[in-house]
Amino acid sequence: MPASLRSFSSADILERLPELGALLQDCVHDGASIGFILPFDVAASQAFWTENVLPALTRGVRLLLVAEVEGKVAGAVQLDWDTNPNQAHRAEVRKLLVAPAYRRLGLARQLMLALEEQARLLPRSLLTLDTRSGDHAEPLYLSLGYVVAGSIPAYALAPAGDRLDATTLMYKQL
Repeated sequence: MPASLRSFSSADILERLPELGALLQDCVHDGASIGFILPFDVAASQAFWTENVLPALTRGVRLLLVAEVEGKVAGAVQLDWDTNPNQAHRAEVRKLLVAPAYRRLGLARQLMLALEEQARLLPRSLLTLDTRSGDHAEPLYLSLGYVVAGSIPAYALAPAGDRLDATTLMYKQL
């Protein structure tokens, strides 16, 4: 299943809002630790895109890369460079999402490599991210050359709301 990657505009977000909302909701319901807890409904999922991502895209401080398979939204990742003046060389990787039905196809790797290329064009020379410690995304980031800076115990409530999970802070110099 070949995927095509493209940068979504503000208009794309509004036009494809149901698909983006479904992507986020499917990932949260599948246990992804990406900032939300259950129950997580369609309205909350779509609000994330319209109230968080859309304003940042409009201000020109965030990139939304989307992977499409057969014309359907299958994954997404964001690059956030809304930094202080003394951090103009840095950007943050946010919300790497791959719909459960499209996992194990290399979409996450494709999205991350494309995101890194976009970061170089800005130009940004340092990327940072955090991921739930021990999560399946951690080996992916390591295989892409990200370095573990450390971990913070009891950092975030798990999606089911039943425990506090640690997070691993990572970086990559481009």
